[in-house]
Amino acid sequence: MDKQLLLKKILAQLVEELEIWLKAAHAAHAESTHEQSKAENKYDTRALEASYLAQGQSRQAAEMEAAIAAFNGLDSRPLAAGAPIDVGALVELESSGKPTYFFMGAKAGGLEIEHEGQEVVVITPQSPLGQQLQGRRQGESLDISLGRAKSIRYRVAAVS
Repeated sequence: MDKQLLLKKILAQLVEELEIWLKAAHAAHAESTHEQSKAENKYDTRALEASYLAQGQSRQAAEMEAAIAAFNGLDSRPLAAGAPIDVGALVELESSGKPTYFFMGAKAGGLEIEHEGQEVVVITPQSPLGQQLQGRRQGESLDISLGRAKSIRYRVAAVS
């Protein structure tokens, strides 16, 4: 799997999401400061609610900006043979002959990318799965339990 192209796709999706959050924050801010949002009585909280919404959306935009900066700083070259899983690693796990792909990023956990006909999920070292994978190497096996489900045996098929 082309890791450099995958990183470009991740960055493109993060930039797209940033634009959406920025537009939403600007719209909520405009609503909170618009003259029609003035309180008509002491129970009218439209402007206040819109300002809270704008703050939350601005925080999300800042989080996206931080994720973009983190991904821009990653080395897109494949890891050396036998290297442990760490931030920047593209990981292929295999269970019952079926591959599953993850990219270990510093931020943006849960982001899903379609790449070369496969779904790749971004995980972070802080996530439960990231904690279980951190430091593992190609060829190692591990039991992963997600939620209440029975644990499943995986083999680290590739780390690049």
